[in-house]
Amino acid sequence: MVRPGDRLTERLGLIIRWATFDCFGTLVDWRHGIATGIELLFPGRGGDLLEVYNRIEPRVQAEVPVRRYREVLAESLRRTAAEAGLDLLPDDASVLGTGLPYWPVFPDTRTALTDLRAAGWRLALLTNCDRDLIAETERRLAVPIDAVVTAEDVGGYKPGHGHFERFASTFGASRENWVHVAQSHFHDMVPARELGIRRVWINRHGDPQDPAVADAVLPGLAGLLETVERVHRMG
Repeated sequence: MVRPGDRLTERLGLIIRWATFDCFGTLVDWRHGIATGIELLFPGRGGDLLEVYNRIEPRVQAEVPVRRYREVLAESLRRTAAEAGLDLLPDDASVLGTGLPYWPVFPDTRTALTDLRAAGWRLALLTNCDRDLIAETERRLAVPIDAVVTAEDVGGYKPGHGHFERFASTFGASRENWVHVAQSHFHDMVPARELGIRRVWINRHGDPQDPAVADAVLPGLAGLLETVERVHRMG
């Protein structure tokens, strides 16, 4: 999406600054969404099976990178149930994809996005998701998003570089005008570092991975504008 006035901005030689985000886990409560979906099928097991699911999903994504995210969700749930020795009815495998558009937005998300927009930052989502699912989620964010790159668009999942490369080539983003913000150390911080993109790690769960992979670390999105501005100035 190109905003009215962007072409004029480019002609005047002014820099368009981009803040890109992973969506699920960063802006939307992915863990709550997965656990709640599992809980609907297996009451009392949402919490412990979440950790099994969290381990399985990246493997499913890596096996068939062009697999649509709805099927990633379903196949990951099938394997989670199988590992736990639980019977999953065939039709029930779709519960996560069906519920995803209603997963809760974190309480600090809308304020952080609104503040960035007010300060002149363009906002984009680089998401391991399908176009139809992220469109439903954008409605719940309730803050305009300027650009979206999905796994469906690039035919692969992060931590592959496809999302970042497609975004850079499509919107002219470079390390001078781009800060990436995400919760996942594995899916986002590591590849962003490999590509030289400045990055802010939203470590919502106190994960013990090396914080040096990021230019800044926050426990949530409070104070994000100030942090993004500081990281951007690091040059």
